Amino acid sequence: MEAAEPHWMDRAIALATTQVGRTGTNPPVGCVLVRDGVVVGQGATADGGRPHAEEMALVMAGDLARGAHAYLTLEPCAQRSGGAPSCAERLANAGVAQVSAACADPSVFAGGRGAETLRAAGVAFDLGLQSLAAQVLYADYRPVR
Repeated sequence: MEAAEPHWMDRAIALATTQVGRTGTNPPVGCVLVRDGVVVGQGATADGGRPHAEEMALVMAGDLARGAHAYLTLEPCAQRSGGAPSCAERLANAGVAQVSAACADPSVFAGGRGAETLRAAGVAFDLGLQSLAAQVLYADYRPVR
């Protein structure tokens, strides 16, 4: 597992910041996929809350997501309300090697389950990188419980 780089999380936070107040009931999330020191994909939760940041970054990265390090401002979802594959499943299926999340997600659709899903798939997961900077994104977030 490579050391997490704070500047990549800062980039994810900057992406998420552009979507504050625009994502409906979903939180604004930023995702940056880095492989061999190069950004291969990135995204932020879209207007209205869909698609999720991880989905957008994975589409941009394509096959380059395999072996990448994902920087997320919030723990990825482990279940989708509509039944589509969760972001944790999508990251694992794409072959992402490592995920660093700034903040845990208290939602019933994540709540530690995103991390569990990734670890069960063999993806390294760590929590807390740049968490103080990212917490401001979620001051008004009221997750489904």
